[in-house]
Amino acid sequence: MKNESGATYTIPIPDTVVCIEFSPFEWSCQLLAVGTSSGISVYSCRFSEEDAEITNGIEYKLLREFSSKSYCLAIAWSPQSSLNCVPKNLTFAAASDDRTLKIFSTDMNLKNSQTILKGHKGFVNAITFDPNEGSQLASTGDDLTCRIWSLNSNQPQQETIFHLTSPGVSVCWHADEPFKLMVAQNDGTIKFFSLHNHQLIFSLSCGQGPLLSADWSRHNNLLVGAVSGSEWMVFNISLSSLPIERRQAHNEGAINFQWSRCHELLLATCGRPGHQLKVFNIRHQQLHVNASLKTSYGLSWHLHLPLVAVGGDKAVHIWTIESI
Repeated sequence: MKNESGATYTIPIPDTVVCIEFSPFEWSCQLLAVGTSSGISVYSCRFSEEDAEITNGIEYKLLREFSSKSYCLAIAWSPQSSLNCVPKNLTFAAASDDRTLKIFSTDMNLKNSQTILKGHKGFVNAITFDPNEGSQLASTGDDLTCRIWSLNSNQPQQETIFHLTSPGVSVCWHADEPFKLMVAQNDGTIKFFSLHNHQLIFSLSCGQGPLLSADWSRHNNLLVGAVSGSEWMVFNISLSSLPIERRQAHNEGAINFQWSRCHELLLATCGRPGHQLKVFNIRHQQLHVNASLKTSYGLSWHLHLPLVAVGGDKAVHIWTIESI
């Protein structure tokens, strides 16, 4: 099922894909949210790597479409989502180009809701739910803030604002560090804030910019990765505020970075020239994937399988990482 991009699997989408997100949570890891200019579609995906009865490699089903009058910039899944419970719960948040956050929720039957959160004065670049309960949502963007939203009541409200010194480009919560929040700034600084006293704990420095994406390894809470300039870099926060490793990624600028969710040694980046996807192993120099696409938006790893997805022109392209 490979196509001209070299992807192992392709899911056709009616519109140009602008962002994608596999659910990073156990009870909903088969869910893939696909954002386009007209809304968000949620698919259920199964692969032959997890079920030998899937003879064509992949089976996918469109579960629900959520229309939107605004452009989707980022998507985050709630840990409360599950299709295995009764009633079912499918909940995710989306950042829109109207500077709002929208929380969509459905029981896949009659109960559907959309909650709009307002407060940001600029575009929101990244969002994430707290990974353990899903009772809070963090967002960061061009207005030099990171905001924490409390979702416990019927009227969600802005609870905390962290002021930044440069636009926020990534925000991460870690299941093992529920009272710390990582926020990456465009100027090359990665900050960690305490949710106990709302103070800055420490910072990391890429030593260059622009920093466009960063991620906190789910396998090791001491490891943080980022792309800045043309390089990717890895930090060990117990050793230094500077990178312990850095490599050339994309000659004309790296855009996206994400650690693999199922393998602690793998990371993926997207960047220029063109629309490149690369998958690196931090233990050796071999590239597991080196692909060029006509367009590429978004980057997401499957929770349990060595699969990485990128949005393209009316398609989601998915690569299987072999020989790890």
